[in-house]
Amino acid sequence: MKIVIAGGSGFLGRPLAAALAADGHEIVTLTRNAAAPVPPRSRAVVWTPDGGTGAWSAEIDGAGAIVNLAGESIAGQRWSEAQKQRILDSRVRSTRSLVAAIAAAKNPPPVFLSGSAVGYYGPRGDEMIPEDTPPGSDFLANVCVQWEAEAKRASSAATRVACLRTGLVLERDGGALPQMLPPFRFGAGGPVGSGRQYWPWIHRADWIALVQWAIRTPTASGAINLTAPNPVTNAAFAKALGRAMHRPAFMPAPAFALKLLLGEMAEGLLLSGQRAVPERPRQLGFTFRYARIDDALTALFNS
Repeated sequence: MKIVIAGGSGFLGRPLAAALAADGHEIVTLTRNAAAPVPPRSRAVVWTPDGGTGAWSAEIDGAGAIVNLAGESIAGQRWSEAQKQRILDSRVRSTRSLVAAIAAAKNPPPVFLSGSAVGYYGPRGDEMIPEDTPPGSDFLANVCVQWEAEAKRASSAATRVACLRTGLVLERDGGALPQMLPPFRFGAGGPVGSGRQYWPWIHRADWIALVQWAIRTPTASGAINLTAPNPVTNAAFAKALGRAMHRPAFMPAPAFALKLLLGEMAEGLLLSGQRAVPERPRQLGFTFRYARIDDALTALFNS
C-alpha cells in the first residue's frame, strides 16, 4: 500500500521509510526540500505545512496510512520565546495541514499516526506513567496537548488515529545518543544533575517496529507510549552507557551548569523526566526486541 510520511527525511523518518519500503510498500515523503534523499521505492513530494492544503494533498487521497513526524527540533537551539513558538507552530500547523487533507479526501486513509512525545506528561518523578495518565503543565506538555488535539480531529469512522508518544530514541547515527558520547570517551561521563530523574528510552529498531505494528493493528488507537518497558533513572542509564563503552561513568554534570548553558531547555529535556511505560502495546501483544537498557546499548556498541 501507499504510506505517506510527513517529516520523513530525519533521524526517525528515513529509517522508517526504508523499513516500510523493504516490506513492499510505496513510500511518499512529504518534505520542504525537493532534494531530500529518500530510500529505494520511495519518492519525495514538496509540501508547505502551513495549516492549509496544496497540490501535495493528492497523495493523501487513497493512501493506506499517514505517519506524521514533522516538526522543529526541540533540541536544535536554546529555547527563546521565538524558538518555543516555532516548536509549537511547526507541529500544530503541519498536523492541521494533514488533517485538512484527510478531511478533503474522497478515499481517506484508514490510519493516521501522528507524532507526540512523553513530554506530554510533564515532570513526574518516579510515578509509573501509562498512557491514561493526565498531561502535565510545562511547556513541552502544552505543546503535546495542542499537537495531539489537532491530530484527533482526523478521527472518524473511516480513519483510525493514534498519537505516538515517543521517548528517548537510541541509535548511534543521530538523536540524543551521539551528543552524550564525548565525555564518556574521555572518561568523564556520568549522570546529569541528581541522576534520579527517569529517562524513558527506546532502541530505534523497536521504535520502527512499533510504528509498523501500529499501522497494521486495527485496535492500536489513541495514545501509545513508544518507550521500552523498563525505563531507568539517568544514573542507571549513565552506568549502562559506561559499561557498553567500557568507560567509567561517575562524573556528574551539575544541574546549575546545565541551566546556565541551556536555560529552560535543561529542565525540560535533561533534568526532569517521566517513568513512562508502553502499557497499550503490552495489552495488545507487542514484543520488544530490546526491553532492557544494557541489551540495547550493548547491541548498539557491538554492531
